[in-house]
Amino acid sequence: MSIKNLNPYLNFNGTAAKAIELYERALGAKVEQQMRFGDVPGGGSTPDTEDRVMHAVLKLAGQTIMLSDGRPDMRIPSESNQHLCLDFDDVTDMASKFEALAAGGKVTMPLADTFWGAKFGMLTDAYGIQWMFNCELRKG
Repeated sequence: MSIKNLNPYLNFNGTAAKAIELYERALGAKVEQQMRFGDVPGGGSTPDTEDRVMHAVLKLAGQTIMLSDGRPDMRIPSESNQHLCLDFDDVTDMASKFEALAAGGKVTMPLADTFWGAKFGMLTDAYGIQWMFNCELRKG
């Protein structure tokens, strides 16, 4: 059996729906599937879990990102050593998306030219997800 895909799976503490809205608005992501805990037949959701996202699938630049909320009794760590890296071919588009995703979050490295011939920056969005933005600069 061979590996078919490698998809990042993002976990949130009740803010997945808001994160989805941000990724749609800031990055142009499209929701392919979204289920809430309250949608599970006989799932026994409670008032504080029924609106939480049980599973969602987003498409972004032809790639898949999956995400969900944890149950309230299972807190998800808000920090990690993981980053999602977006590789762009247009600096202006990258800068626009960087600013949109940084709103309410924290820029950890502003967009800047690098020694490896790219414009690069890093941020943590308003929901604790860490992102890297990279755009190779045209030579010549």
